[in-house]
Amino acid sequence: MTDHRNKQANLFRKGRDDSSPGALPTLLVVTATSFLGTFLISAVNIALPAISSDFAFSAVELSWIITSFLLATALFMLPSGTWGDRYGSSRLFTVGLFLFTLSSLFCWLAPGGWWLIAARFLQGVGAAFTSTTGQVLLVSSFPAHKRGQVLGISVSAVYAGLALGPLLGGMLILYAGWRTLFLIAALLGFATLLLTLFALKEPAQRAEQPVQRDGRGILLFMCGLTALVYGSTLIPSLPGWFLMGGALILLLCFWQHERNTLYPLFDVRLFTHNRLFTYSSLSALINYTSTFAIVFFLSLYLQKIQELSPRDAGAVIIAQPLMMTLFSPLVGRLSDRIEPRYFATAGMAICSSGLAMLAWIGSHTPIWMIIAILLWVGIGFALFSSPNMSTIMGSVERSQYGLASGLAASMRVFGQIISMSVVTLLFTLYFGNLPVEAVEGSLFITAMRIGFLIFALIGIPGIYLSYNRGNMKNR
Repeated sequence: MTDHRNKQANLFRKGRDDSSPGALPTLLVVTATSFLGTFLISAVNIALPAISSDFAFSAVELSWIITSFLLATALFMLPSGTWGDRYGSSRLFTVGLFLFTLSSLFCWLAPGGWWLIAARFLQGVGAAFTSTTGQVLLVSSFPAHKRGQVLGISVSAVYAGLALGPLLGGMLILYAGWRTLFLIAALLGFATLLLTLFALKEPAQRAEQPVQRDGRGILLFMCGLTALVYGSTLIPSLPGWFLMGGALILLLCFWQHERNTLYPLFDVRLFTHNRLFTYSSLSALINYTSTFAIVFFLSLYLQKIQELSPRDAGAVIIAQPLMMTLFSPLVGRLSDRIEPRYFATAGMAICSSGLAMLAWIGSHTPIWMIIAILLWVGIGFALFSSPNMSTIMGSVERSQYGLASGLAASMRVFGQIISMSVVTLLFTLYFGNLPVEAVEGSLFITAMRIGFLIFALIGIPGIYLSYNRGNMKNR
């Protein structure tokens, strides 16, 4: 009896340690890349007033510093999941990191504003490859019972980048100029690339994929999304509405094509036959739509209305990602034991309530109150993010990891694009072609308040979807 129990215990311990041999190096590389990408994203938000001043950008043109990156990421995020499954996740991850590093160098050297926007687009392509394949490498290298914990560590690195970006970025902008951000990103990217070449290994098990390529689907998707994003920047003009209508037609054709093609870019059945995946993905779309513009708005608000320096503005904004960084690993571990939808629903509700609070801030709102609201929203985001991602990856078969990761990452980027499109539309309606510096403070606050109110209302359906997705434990 004792020998039998010892054998069972040994088997149990073996099952608990069935990570792949390169699991820890993979975790290190993916975590470092996750940190690098979000550090730059959050730091660039703080740099927007300085970039606007150097290149004489209007408020709408300034938004393209963010939107070009997001558009490129969205265009290549969905195909990269399939490409990673077909050609190797580690290979595509390395290519993406190379593009990200090279484009960061181009951003540092950009001679003009539109050169910077073009380099940011290339940077988004690299980010699409690394963010999609990075999640696949993690879930393929670690056993299922560690999925939430590992994803929590990855998410924590993302939020650490978001947290340090405003503070360190603000200091660099104040003392060395905004171009230094991209130089540092290029140097860190090169160091991570060397680590990737030596340490990253392809997962042992990869699904066999057909060699056929869905070229027509990729073309419809890219043309439709580009027209949608660019058209949103031209509204309310007639060409803007024309592009938006054409974009919707193209995207509907894309959906119909994917339903009927033998080798689709993504499996529509994941949305039509997998409620857990569908509701979790839509929840992610709504969450990122409602929360992404917070830093964009507050970066301009704190420096323009509250007259803070980039360093001090970053010190305020750090409150939100700091809470994400602290709580994400804990929530990730708890979601391995407790039904994830409870965490995600609570997180979505907290984010929506925080956005409603931000809709009331004005020119004389105390800084401590803004920090308190950001702490509240940060807790909500930490409760939502890693349990929701764990649910998405756990709702599909192993052979669909790349596809699911690409779709989940696409939901995040689509949400960010929608968020920035709302911001751009508000800027167009209220500011026209005026630079941010020339906009009256009261007019800026009005546009910002309306934006936060819209985002708070957008978050409400996400609460419903998070709670009614179904139980992960039952699956």
